[in-house]
Amino acid sequence: MATVGMGQRARKRHAMTTAALLAAALTISLAAGCTGTEQPGPADDGRGTDQTQDQDENQDQDPSQEPSQSGLTGESALAVKIDNARAARPHTGTDSADIIYAEQVEGGLSRLMAVYATKLPKVIGPVRSARESDLELLRQFDHPTLAFSGAQGKLMPLIDKAPLNPQTPEKTSDAYFRGTAKPSPHNLYLRPDRLMPSVPGADALTTGFTYGAAPSSGGTKDTSETVRYPAAAFRFTWSSSRDRYLVSMDGTPTVTTAGKRLAPATVVVQYVKIRKSDFHDFLGNNTPYTETVGSGKAKVLRGGKAYTVDWKREKATDGTTFTTSDGDPVNFAKDQVWVLFAKA
Repeated sequence: MATVGMGQRARKRHAMTTAALLAAALTISLAAGCTGTEQPGPADDGRGTDQTQDQDENQDQDPSQEPSQSGLTGESALAVKIDNARAARPHTGTDSADIIYAEQVEGGLSRLMAVYATKLPKVIGPVRSARESDLELLRQFDHPTLAFSGAQGKLMPLIDKAPLNPQTPEKTSDAYFRGTAKPSPHNLYLRPDRLMPSVPGADALTTGFTYGAAPSSGGTKDTSETVRYPAAAFRFTWSSSRDRYLVSMDGTPTVTTAGKRLAPATVVVQYVKIRKSDFHDFLGNNTPYTETVGSGKAKVLRGGKAYTVDWKREKATDGTTFTTSDGDPVNFAKDQVWVLFAKA
């Protein structure tokens, strides 16, 4: 059966969609990273104060608006760093993401990066800070927009030099607001339509992923899979009635603020090298660096089966290919994909 390739590269440069509003002569120093714990966070998340008090600003009050959708527009993808501390849940807008990446951060906790191309929800969040390894991961996209709350001072120059469009609350204050249902720093939200002129479209997903029929052989029955970090756990349970994997995190079913259970069609556990970086959080914990360029093993979950496959990404500007031992592409099921980076 022919496969449908959403990973076609649409390498058209597009104008950066940066708004000219700056956060009114207020300089906020960037603290050294953030831990993702449930305690008050460092200064890099103490930003994005409410500019107005419209009813729809607090997404916890109105989380159910339908996302905008599109086909192919030639724009680049939107990547949003999502807070994944317990106090930050439930998330808003993550069910509209095309891809959700999960990575280990300081203290063995986790953080998410949600990538949007075919749909843009009204609100996304909570938004948190970026990490060094995000820059390598994002090189596979053509000048993506990265929405994040900030980063430690030594990392920001690297972000500014990277081939992406960085958007923080200081740069586009009208695109962010503070909700009222969660404590700071777990309450910073993004209005993506104030960063993106239109829905990017499927061609923005230059990931190397292919979509189509499952491999005809090689899979083993696997209806429940758990991925653990030192201080975080993800569980994916196959639902035959929904033809999806139901997500749980830290022992609790994962739902959005609208009460919708997150349920990707494909889950990838990608075994990678996780090493120490040159950065630390404000408590002195080293920030892990997740290497996404290289090769190794992965487990692809789809249709209630697990497939042991090979992954390869030769250079940062490439997408990641997943193949059988014979070198044949391993297709993903259409709909949301989760990729969890686990230590090899």
